[in-house]
Amino acid sequence: MLDGPERVGTGVLGLDELIQGGIPKGRIIVLMGEPGAGKTILSVQFLVSGMVKQGEKCLYVCMDEEKKDLFREMLQFGWNLAEFEEKGLLHFIDATPLRFMPERTKLGLTYVDRKDFTLSSVIEVVQRTVKETQAARIVVDSMTPLILQYGDVMQRRWATMELVTALTNTSATCVLTREMKTLGYKRGLEVEEFISHGVITLQSLKIGSNIVRVLQVQKMRETMCDTQPRPYFISKNGIEVRPKATVFE
Repeated sequence: MLDGPERVGTGVLGLDELIQGGIPKGRIIVLMGEPGAGKTILSVQFLVSGMVKQGEKCLYVCMDEEKKDLFREMLQFGWNLAEFEEKGLLHFIDATPLRFMPERTKLGLTYVDRKDFTLSSVIEVVQRTVKETQAARIVVDSMTPLILQYGDVMQRRWATMELVTALTNTSATCVLTREMKTLGYKRGLEVEEFISHGVITLQSLKIGSNIVRVLQVQKMRETMCDTQPRPYFISKNGIEVRPKATVFE
């Protein structure tokens, strides 16, 4: 029997138990969820695990929140991202100014005009940064501003394929966050769910008279994964999943 792929631990208590010990190395995972579900927390937790446990260099591409705000918010979990950055373990690409300012802005290791803020320009900067830093883990939080530039469904599909292909070619293990438009189990599927190697959703469901946070591994290639919805909560340690607990009685 052939050995399975090398696994990359997520650092999320209980999650690796659902996916045979971790994400297959070099794969692209889409993390989808409603606002406030904890997508950014889980993403940072994934990077921190690599930096602390493996000494890996990591890259965070931020599209929605300014760097100073993210760094401050993550301190509540004991994650000093500024310290990781000073040590050269964390490399940060802050793309948020490009969506709000007309002037020329530094993006990663280069400068880009707002009019040139395209998926291709972001991919180019990410590829260059990974080559120079040898980053083993990448987070893009969130991919939504990039993909929604394309109104046509086919254009959006090609753009998503371009992003996933480019990230796959870096050989890094990647987490892309994405806002979930509709909730529940009858929701429509997004393009990136078909193209990516794995999909994990975070959402709140009404179970009886209670609202329960639920994590579900929708798919994970090369993995015998537990696809049952499992409750999770946000603690002082970040996201914690209860892999044996059931949601529906």
